[in-house]
Amino acid sequence: MNKIEHIGIAVKNLENSNELFSKIFGAPIYKTETVESEGVKTSFFKVGANKIELLEATSEDSPIAKFINIKGEGIHHIAFDVVDIDAEVKRLTNEGFVVLNENPKKGADNKLVVFLHPKTTNGVLIELCQEISLKE
Repeated sequence: MNKIEHIGIAVKNLENSNELFSKIFGAPIYKTETVESEGVKTSFFKVGANKIELLEATSEDSPIAKFINIKGEGIHHIAFDVVDIDAEVKRLTNEGFVVLNENPKKGADNKLVVFLHPKTTNGVLIELCQEISLKE
């Protein structure tokens, strides 16, 4: 793993949260995107060398809606940048971690993504991210 790619924060209302976090960071969002397959609208902030992703559910049965219903708004996941997502999945599976989706899928911000089950990572949802252009 190279670095923390971003921190994902689940929110009830993306528009209100964009305004709030823009004030906190002193910076506007640089990208918004809807990921239909995940039932989520996202927005991204750059804070120095770091990125923060806000996530709003687009349906009541999306993972973000379920998360907010159980835990409320807050940190949803930590994403790590990787060079070879397939190799990382294999390595981590061999180490005993449970991978929620062994086949990388397209996520937000031009990334292929895989998630590690929080039951095997001390309750933290871990996302592995690889730039799509690097994979192809």
